[in-house]
Amino acid sequence: DFDDPDGRIAVQGKGKVCTKGKKPLGEKGKGGGKGIGRLNGHHQENGMENIMLFEVVKLGKSAMQSVVDDWIESYKHDRDTALLDLINFFIQCSGCKGVVSGEMFRHMQNSEIIRKMTEEFDEDSGDYPLTMAGPQWKKFKSSFCEFIGVLVRQCQYSIIYDEYMMDTVISLLTGLSDSQVRAFRHTSTLAAMKLMTALVNVALNLSINMDNTQRQYEAERNKMIGKRANDRLELLLQTQGENQDEIENMMNAIFKGVFVHRYRDAIAEIRAICIEEIGVWMKMYSDAFLNDSYLKYVGWTMHDKQGEVRLKCLTALQGLYYNRELNAKLELFTSRFKDRIVSMTLDKEYDVAVQAIKLLTLVLHSSDEVLTAEDCESVYHLVYSAHRPVAVAAGEFLFKKLFSHRDIEDDSMPKRRGRQSLNANLIKTTVFFFLESELHEHAAYLVDSMWDCASELLKDWECMISLLLDEALPGEEALTDRQETALVEIMLCTIRQAAECHPPVGRGSGKRVLTAKEKKTQLDDRTRMTELFAVALPPLLAKYSVDSEKVTNLLQLPQFFDLEIYTTGRLEKHLEALLRQIREIVEKHTDTDVLEACSKTYHALCNEEFTIFNRVDIARSQLLDELVDKFNRLLEDFLQEGEDPDEDDAYQVLSTLKRITAFHNAHDLSKWDLFTSNYKLLNTGIENGDMPEQIVIHALQCTHYVILWHLAKVSEGSCRKEDMVTLRKQMRAFCLMCQRYLASVNTAVKEQAFTILCDLLMIFSHQIIAGGREILEPLVYTPDASLQSELLSFILDHVFIDQDDDSNSTDGQQDDEAGKIEALHKRRNLLAAYCKLIIYNVVEMKTGADIFKQYMRYYNDYGDIIKETMSKTRQIDKIQCAKTLILSLQQLFNEMLSDLGPCFDRSSSNFCGIKELARRFSLTFGLDQLKTREAIAMLHKDGIEFAFKEQNPQGDGYPPLNLAFLDILSEFSSKLMRQDKRTVHMYLERFMTFQMALQREDCWLPLISYRNSLQAGGDDDTMSVVSGISSRGSTIRSKKPKPATGKRKLSEAEESSSSSDMWLNREQSMQTPVMMPSPHLTSTVMRDPKRLRPEDSYMGVYTMPPEQQQQPHTQVTWMLAQRQQQEEAARQQHERAMNYAKLRSNLQHAIRRGSGLMEDDEEPIVEDVMMSSEGRIEDLNEGMDFDTMDIDLPASKNRRERSELKPDFFDPASIMDESVLGVPMF
Repeated sequence: DFDDPDGRIAVQGKGKVCTKGKKPLGEKGKGGGKGIGRLNGHHQENGMENIMLFEVVKLGKSAMQSVVDDWIESYKHDRDTALLDLINFFIQCSGCKGVVSGEMFRHMQNSEIIRKMTEEFDEDSGDYPLTMAGPQWKKFKSSFCEFIGVLVRQCQYSIIYDEYMMDTVISLLTGLSDSQVRAFRHTSTLAAMKLMTALVNVALNLSINMDNTQRQYEAERNKMIGKRANDRLELLLQTQGENQDEIENMMNAIFKGVFVHRYRDAIAEIRAICIEEIGVWMKMYSDAFLNDSYLKYVGWTMHDKQGEVRLKCLTALQGLYYNRELNAKLELFTSRFKDRIVSMTLDKEYDVAVQAIKLLTLVLHSSDEVLTAEDCESVYHLVYSAHRPVAVAAGEFLFKKLFSHRDIEDDSMPKRRGRQSLNANLIKTTVFFFLESELHEHAAYLVDSMWDCASELLKDWECMISLLLDEALPGEEALTDRQETALVEIMLCTIRQAAECHPPVGRGSGKRVLTAKEKKTQLDDRTRMTELFAVALPPLLAKYSVDSEKVTNLLQLPQFFDLEIYTTGRLEKHLEALLRQIREIVEKHTDTDVLEACSKTYHALCNEEFTIFNRVDIARSQLLDELVDKFNRLLEDFLQEGEDPDEDDAYQVLSTLKRITAFHNAHDLSKWDLFTSNYKLLNTGIENGDMPEQIVIHALQCTHYVILWHLAKVSEGSCRKEDMVTLRKQMRAFCLMCQRYLASVNTAVKEQAFTILCDLLMIFSHQIIAGGREILEPLVYTPDASLQSELLSFILDHVFIDQDDDSNSTDGQQDDEAGKIEALHKRRNLLAAYCKLIIYNVVEMKTGADIFKQYMRYYNDYGDIIKETMSKTRQIDKIQCAKTLILSLQQLFNEMLSDLGPCFDRSSSNFCGIKELARRFSLTFGLDQLKTREAIAMLHKDGIEFAFKEQNPQGDGYPPLNLAFLDILSEFSSKLMRQDKRTVHMYLERFMTFQMALQREDCWLPLISYRNSLQAGGDDDTMSVVSGISSRGSTIRSKKPKPATGKRKLSEAEESSSSSDMWLNREQSMQTPVMMPSPHLTSTVMRDPKRLRPEDSYMGVYTMPPEQQQQPHTQVTWMLAQRQQQEEAARQQHERAMNYAKLRSNLQHAIRRGSGLMEDDEEPIVEDVMMSSEGRIEDLNEGMDFDTMDIDLPASKNRRERSELKPDFFDPASIMDESVLGVPMF
């Protein structure tokens, strides 16, 4: 009986699990030892069958109904054995390796069985099937849930009412769901909730059948007495009523035994399961479950700490609000929890916020009166969110709210177009909303938010054109100028969205690959927009030709055209009209934005791939010829006027120069030789000193473009040698000109010269020859010391200034907040331009010291730029970066000495600020000491030399003037490796005298503290012994060191020596006449830390050889060492106590969590999960229904006693905040 030689266990059919030759458990249990043997023997068989059942569900490939049908047949034959199979199936699905035997099943309570299974749980891993990763477990959860659903469905007519099978399963799952083992609790809760869902479905079908039977019964009663069949119907009604009571008992047992406790479980996944399933019950059987007694659990849990649980609440409610027939039952819930749902639109989890907005959209769809204007406005502004799913959901809400009442167009009537169409009012509404939102620079975000739900409306360009060009109808209010400007901007954004098919900057991770359908839509939209606007754009430009803002937006439209349509659609005359309008706009406007838009339009139209190129190129050349000729003629007259130029002539020169500069940005104007005329203009400005500011700025910019276009030609490789020589001369002459303008009295001119200089120095640096362009080596330009100095002076004078000191006001708006932000943005750009020169080694790295020292003072304004510069320079040269950092600290220290004098107070704000800056610098080196080893050593070397550089003029008995700098330097001691601390300490001793070692006055404290920071762990390898680890453990580790560890220590020591020799040479072995070398101490790892003798500690740098101990100064030195050792011993004892407490806490935490099975009481589950809180929940008790089912399973001779539920160990306060707990709710 212990094995299966005859194939007693077999699989029949696809997925069928069956056994051969089974006998009822009762028969096997009767008699003597043979019966027991059969029982045990069959249990082996049963274990194999159970494994088969578990494997079938795990694979998820078999027809689940076949598996269930086979189990039902087994149950009918021997229900105890079949139930034992099912119990072991649930145990195995929890990941437990234990098996429930028939003896345990018959004689042990559920609590005892669960306790036994807990003891046999595999403690090596905390994983179980529901949480395991891998393809084989991917479908386990769905197969597991399907099995439970099919089991109840197949048993719904008889077996579930036998008062045995369901009671046993419910009792087991209730006990498992109360276990402290997470695997049991999670698996059994999922099983119980799915079991409840299946029972709800059975109850619903039973209710429908009872209604049908009741109608039949009433119909029979109305018949004649001889034709009635009342008896059979009455019996059927009675049976169905009993079955319904039984189902209610089962559901009530699951709800009260599992759900009520587990919906506030410590594990978020378990809470999410409960909320998800109660949503299914309320949606499936709304007559029984959709009331306040059950809705309250969803309302409470919307305050859950975990986003996934809040998400399940919202999805559950969406299923209810979607059915408009259920709205009446949700009125009270909506009134109580509406504010919470509205506030969840600002949830910190974006997925939750999206679903909250979608839920409000369903609420809005069900009734317009529920949400107030304030509620809607809190959602409206989310259309400008940077997170696209949130914005799209808000856009759908906005569309439903504002555009849901539009009239339905009658198909029998002719379709109205233009401003008479139905979309006209909707487009106006969009414009009104955009203006009222007061975020005028974000039209692209508004369009993108509404694109998915309102693309047809937004792509009705014919209606938009009509609203702009056609006269208003009688009785219709025409658009104002402000509304027309907004409509033009929205129209441009819709065209860009249709042509590019990707969200605006800041939304989405970038361009995605379009599907074939999306590509076809994109091509169709481009064709349609080109056909429309090729005709409409010239009259639009003519109507708004004097309006800079409208013209700037309209001129961007041709960038998205399909230019081939100008030819294929015979639209050449409209192209000619467009070119005429652009020429007129260039002649009318001097605004930079308008001129640049014209330049970009010409650039878009001048595409050699299309046949319209020649026509556009001719128009462009004619325009530029006239502009350049006019500029040269005006410039000659202007320069001849000398020191008193006419204002009208100056304006004419400036306006023409603006137009040329704007076109030179996108077009190559080299053939007109603009360098000579602009250089002459700039040179005259330097000589006379009274050149108008704007003329100089645009002349500098235009000359910069000349240099860049010349470089682009030379870089192509087909240029002549003369061109290279010409470019080199022009570039160097222009750089000198910009350098001269750095001394200008006009700030705007200086800023323009500085920006251009930084760009040119970057472009013509040694980087220019990278990538195989060695031919450009003659063009490399390295700034001399004077230029570097002037650039640095400009940064210090114009960037590192207080906001109130910025005298460069713009149009008198400097006091305005927007003006201050713009000024800060400009200064940040100037600083970034200079920092790039440092990073790319264009200027010397040491010039960065003047930048780095401003890190703390201007942290809010430029902290990110300075920090990134430090990071990049460290990547280039760690040692030079460290020298630059210490140089910046030395400069600040010298400035402090000059302000406060040598006798300053070390507690002053100036000194503390420098010390804090040093601490910040230290943190930037990171935790990997090996990577920064040489850099940190060099930093200490420079710091020590600086500290002893200036001797005190009062004599040798007084501290050096810079000695306090050692206090600042000590901030970097923690970054030294232990081997290097001793080397640095020996280097420090070279600068010390015997008198310095004996001093204990306050003025010598920096030296004392710095030496202490170097001696902390610098002479031995016993730092770990001071921790809270027992001496016995340390002894074991010291007796059996790992070979790899020994090799590592040896290599570190050798590297320390080599690193130190780099800057100490052989001087580290030398000793001053007074200071003795530190002896090599024996490791104290074998000793008790409390019994360390002073002479064995790592403070032995002052201990003397025996033959010198009688000398007077040696006795003083030994006493000094004793005092330091006592202080250090007290500090170490405190550290040991703290480390021991921390270690013990960590060990206790590891013991609690080590098994991965038991769950402690965790942190409160509810926290502030909102970006902004909007109040608390009010009293929720008013008017709620308190009636709930209170039926327990009655006792029966065939029903196993359900084990007593353990007291629920989860505190309600762990999930509810005070706003919820303080109210009796429902």
